[in-house]
Amino acid sequence: MQSLDRAFALLEIMADAGGEISLSQLADSSGLPLPTIHRIIRTLVDNGYVRQLPSRRYALGPRLIGLGESASRMLGTWARPHLAQLVEELGETANLAMLDGDKVVYVAQVPSPHAMRMFTEVGRRVLPHSAGVGKALLAQLPQDEALATVRRTGMPAATDRTITTPEDFADEMGRIRDRGYAIDDGEQEIGVRCLAVPVQGGPAMMAVSISGPEARVSWEFVDKAAPIVQRTAHALAGDLNHQS
Repeated sequence: MQSLDRAFALLEIMADAGGEISLSQLADSSGLPLPTIHRIIRTLVDNGYVRQLPSRRYALGPRLIGLGESASRMLGTWARPHLAQLVEELGETANLAMLDGDKVVYVAQVPSPHAMRMFTEVGRRVLPHSAGVGKALLAQLPQDEALATVRRTGMPAATDRTITTPEDFADEMGRIRDRGYAIDDGEQEIGVRCLAVPVQGGPAMMAVSISGPEARVSWEFVDKAAPIVQRTAHALAGDLNHQS
């Protein structure tokens, strides 16, 4: 069991380092002896969960992709009742999203019953700076990490309302942390407003959102919906921790 614990710890250190790391960095971060790390890493390499690069550094391996896809499907299954409750209470489309590298991936959705509604395909990846869920996700990171992410991805203008500079984005991160939720006010698509809340305390970094036409998702709606979405995010975090 100790070896299993150590193997998972090393994989998490690799993930936190961006997916690629050296043995000496693993030793510094884990506190384990190099021979122990080398033995565990060789086992993970032999099973496809880690791969050795030509530089002799180590990277997360391809077999983790299948595990991640399966876990994502299960996450969607566990989240759907919470999203459905949001739709029942608020009448607009509800989404769950996670960070996938530097992009946001939508992992679950329950659509609004309205004929005119928002639809985002599960599995779709978008840049984080213009999406409500993306801003809610990056607001969970330290400020320097959040800004490094948008500098790597660039900040193209999807609409004339999109935030396109790191300085303005830093101010937006402060507002999100102060009020506890993010707003996409036509920044990704004209005429669409989205309210997104970080799922804090869960087993992974996630965000829940509600979105719809701005004619229905008015600022009065946002004020009413924010505590409801926050309550849902809290309940989802507790449910996922129980599942794990």
